[in-house]
Parts: sequence; C-alpha cells; structure tokens
Amino acid sequence: MSDTEIRYDVLGIGNAIVDVIAQCEDSFLQDESIEKGGMTLIDEGRAKQLYRAMGPAIEASGGSVANSMAGVASFGGNAAFIGKVHDDQLGEVFVHDMRAVGVACDIDGATSGPATARSLILVTPDAQRSMNTFLGISSLLEPTDINTELVGRSTLLFCEGYLWDIESAKKAIRYAMKTSLESGNRVALSLSDTFCVDRHHAEFCDLVAGPVDTLFANRDELLRLYETDSIESAFEQVGDQVALACITMGTLGSMLIDNGRQIKIPAYEVGQVIDTTGAGDQYAAGVLYGLSQGRPLEECGRLGSLAAAEVISHVGPRPLAPLSGITTDTAKVDARSWVSE
Repeated sequence: MSDTEIRYDVLGIGNAIVDVIAQCEDSFLQDESIEKGGMTLIDEGRAKQLYRAMGPAIEASGGSVANSMAGVASFGGNAAFIGKVHDDQLGEVFVHDMRAVGVACDIDGATSGPATARSLILVTPDAQRSMNTFLGISSLLEPTDINTELVGRSTLLFCEGYLWDIESAKKAIRYAMKTSLESGNRVALSLSDTFCVDRHHAEFCDLVAGPVDTLFANRDELLRLYETDSIESAFEQVGDQVALACITMGTLGSMLIDNGRQIKIPAYEVGQVIDTTGAGDQYAAGVLYGLSQGRPLEECGRLGSLAAAEVISHVGPRPLAPLSGITTDTAKVDARSWVSE
C-alpha cells in the first residue's frame, strides 16, 4: 500500500516543540519568577537565559498533541502529525523522534522565520511541572501547511488549543476541521490550558458548539469555559453541546459525557508520582486510540487512565513502556470512590 493510500486512526495538528525537562526546587521557581504549575510563553532570549540557569535536563520531542500521537502509536494505532519546524538542529530532532516512535511525520523544515520551538519544563519535588515555552516557528502554522488528503484519510482529527494565539494558525485549524467533517471524520479539540480558555473564550465556545464533536479538558478548563464554579453544571452544559466530552479530574479519575450520559472512569493506581508532564496528553491518546478502534466508551476511558498512569510514573511526557502490552483487564485500578472536589 502506498503512502497516499494509508488510512490513519488519528491525525494530530499541534505545536512541534522540543521539551527540555529538569528537576528543580521551589526556590528556583521563585528566583526565576516562574509561576508554578502554569505555562508561560517566553521569547528566544529568555529561553536561552533560562536554559543556562537550569540543572541537568532531558531533551525530547514534545508538544501536547505530538505527545498524544506518540501515545496512540505506543498503543499500536496508526498515527500522523502535522506541525511546523525550522530547518535547524532541533527541527531535525523533532521529526526524527516522531518517526522513531512510529508516527507519520512528513514535515519539511522552513528555511526562513523563527527557530524551532522548545519548552523548558521545570519539575518540582511534588511532581508539578512549570512550562516556559518559546513557540518559535511552530505557532506560525498556515492553511498551506495542511495536507488535506492526509486529513481526509484520518478517522479522527485532534487539534490543540495552544495553537489558537496566531490568526494564520486559527485559519489552518478551521480549514483542517472543515476538511475532516466533509470527509465524514470526527473532530476533537483539547482546550489545553486555562489561560488559553481565558484568552479565547468566545471562540472556544463557538468551536465546542460548532465543528468539535469530541472535547478534551481538565476540570478547571471546563469550569472556565462555562464560567461556573459548579462542575455538575459544567457537565450538563458540555453534554448539551458535544457528542463526547472527556474531562480529567486528577486523582479522582475522569468523566466521559456521551450525549449527556455521564460515565465515571477511575484513576489507575501509581506507586509514586514522579512527573505529571504529559498526563493529559496521554489520557487523550488512550481515549482517541480506543475510539478509533471502535472500543466501548468505558474501555476508551480506562485506556486513557492507563496511559496517564504510565507517564506520571517517570520523567518525560511520553510512554517508556509500550502501551500495547498492557490491557485494562490486567492493570490495577485505584479503588478510591468518586467524589467532587
């Protein structure tokens, strides 16, 4: 079968970022005026200064949706990725790493414009991660970067809210969503971050009520979207707007809302939480993989919880052990009951 005939389970569109992950104490965050647990956009000069100040680091290709595609591939799914890199060393690293984990990634590095993006991630002893991201050329995605044939051959399209800060990227994502729907495929969106929701609240509301049929968000992002303090109210509202909402709740597990029907998914037990980087990304990977394979929704949710549990047990945003080797039947489930925070 030729490349133009391959059918993909999930196609991700997102920032193409190289992650630089280092351990640090809370005092380092204070000294560097870094907001703990958040994502701060920085310029190239700040990226170089902070990199010099950081301790020993692990460098690996990242980006929220790119991490999810690596997770889909780890489950054994056929995944592809569209993003933007520069024709530089980090750009080559990103494309190589994606291909190495089994994700189709045919990106030609740009010969002009900003450098390839990188995210400097600082992990404190409590496993919280604080991201300092130089988006570089990754945020300058344009409609011409969208391979419409690839979109048409992908059962699920998954886009990230992090890309919504640049007008050309918005147009590119809307173009991809329109193409996917016209091809009879599903459109999924991650809200990405509470700050993204705040910056683009009206547009995100329009997307959720419009082309998006599968939504990924954490509890705080969902509350911000519907401007409420009641998670029950937010569940009801999102259930009226999208066919499927996948809401993560940390140690309480997650909630799948299927056309208003609520399905509670427990968290998988982890011996020690080392690093929460990529937990939401891998949760999405498990759910998306399950959906692409036609699995029951409860099993899709458990696959998401399983993938999230694997990634928080080590440093780094992608699975270290093949997720295809673990099933929801054999993984140990946390017995804690569901309660609202």
